[in-house]
Amino acid sequence: MKGPKNVYRKNFSLIVAFLILVSITLIISLIVAYSFTEKNIESQFASRKDDVLKATINTYNDFFVTRIPQMGLYNGLMDTSSARKYVDSVFHDYSFVKSVTFYQISLDNKSNNNNRHRNKLNIIAQSIYHYRQGNHGGISVTKTNDAIDTDDFKHMADKLGDYITSYDTIRGQVQSDLFYDIKPGKISFLNIPSRDEMKTYHALERSGNTSAYKQNMMTFSVNPRGLNIVNKHPELYKKISIEKVFYDPLDVDSTKTKTDEVSLPTAFSDYKLYFSSPRDYLTTEINRRFMPTAGIVILIYVCLVIIGWLIYRNLNVNLKLFKLQYDFINNFTHEFKTPVSVIKIAGSNLKGDGELTDRQRKHYGKILDEEADKLNELMNKLLSFTQLENKSITIKKDKINVDTFTQGYIDTFKIKYPDFKLSCHISDVKFFYTDPVLLGSVFQNLIENAYKYSHPDNKELMIDITQEKRSIIFSFKDKGIGIPKNELNNIFKKFYRLENQYNQNGSVGLGLAFCKELVNFMDGEITVHSKINQGSEFRVVLPYEN
Repeated sequence: MKGPKNVYRKNFSLIVAFLILVSITLIISLIVAYSFTEKNIESQFASRKDDVLKATINTYNDFFVTRIPQMGLYNGLMDTSSARKYVDSVFHDYSFVKSVTFYQISLDNKSNNNNRHRNKLNIIAQSIYHYRQGNHGGISVTKTNDAIDTDDFKHMADKLGDYITSYDTIRGQVQSDLFYDIKPGKISFLNIPSRDEMKTYHALERSGNTSAYKQNMMTFSVNPRGLNIVNKHPELYKKISIEKVFYDPLDVDSTKTKTDEVSLPTAFSDYKLYFSSPRDYLTTEINRRFMPTAGIVILIYVCLVIIGWLIYRNLNVNLKLFKLQYDFINNFTHEFKTPVSVIKIAGSNLKGDGELTDRQRKHYGKILDEEADKLNELMNKLLSFTQLENKSITIKKDKINVDTFTQGYIDTFKIKYPDFKLSCHISDVKFFYTDPVLLGSVFQNLIENAYKYSHPDNKELMIDITQEKRSIIFSFKDKGIGIPKNELNNIFKKFYRLENQYNQNGSVGLGLAFCKELVNFMDGEITVHSKINQGSEFRVVLPYEN
């Protein structure tokens, strides 16, 4: 009796819903990850320009903090030779310095209308030297003596005079920033007077002594276009240039090109670093950074799908097992119910009030005996199957005559099924050692199946026995209904039954599984070849011992 088909349902809609949910999650994750990467690139484009600025003006900072104050090592006594050497090193190391003006300054208390007066001090530029870089690496020098109209000198002379006047010779004070004058394109630096020099300048203001004292001053003309642009983030900025602050190209399309800028400091304040990158250039970087994230997301997606598939497969296996067990219980119940019902009917007739003839008693006795044998055979098969699986039985090998052994089963089945055409062919095999009970069970199941699954008008089986090397091969070839190709891997499974018109009832799915266990237990192998409506061939290969 078959169970209703709706008992074994697979919820494909739940599987599809799971795949759709995981796929939607994947798509959303990829979109969010791409959007985050895009915003991150936009943010870095705006923020990391300071790294480029810092790296680009690093040489300028070194020049301003280290090289310019080296003038103080000369204590105001720098001559033309030492000035020339100092300027040459500056031109060599700092390409953004285009020219240097060197002032030799004298301080006295003489009165002269043509010079700078701060209180009683007269600050004079005795000599002015202009150093310029030549086209081929040389230095050109020009000398002038008139600095009265030089704004750089005037401004620094005024600062020096004011500083001397306000200087406290007792406490002492040095404000180095007073000796710098920074303007766009220019840096002026006056040698910092020492504390003793400041006392001397104060004394000079109060006395009539006409002694003169020297100071040095230099003005450096700088051009930021001489800076070496250090692009620390070429993945973000395709082009970086130094432009005037008011530079704003009119032909830039913001939808195609992203731009940004940052002002240069101090003496370069009228210039800026101008950054530009085509959108396609940034898109390439976005894709490059996005790919690892996308790979991780896809890997997680694949893992989820695999986990889902494994869960589904496990459930599917359990469902098939449930179906097999369900069919087994139904069929096994039927197998027991039929002989039990027959036995009950025969028993009722035997114990009835009516008198029975000897023929009737013998008939009922035969029925009881046959049905009891069926029940006993079924129970023995189950018990033997369990013993085989648990390895609780041992092989008892005997020397058997192959021809006599085979012919005995042929004769038995011919009597049992008169319409069954059985034939046998044995090639060069007479005796071999094996367990006759186990081998007999294999013969009985395979012959029984050949009869059961053959057309009523074509029940035929050919048994062929041959020896190959150290193996003996038993071939059972019928002309039955055949086995579908997709079922060949399932027929040896326990409780598995083929769905066909010859197998609606009367099978619990143990016959072929029992055969396989028996053959494996005897260290052999069983295989099958079959074609629909042409027949099947079962080959049993056992180790040969003569």
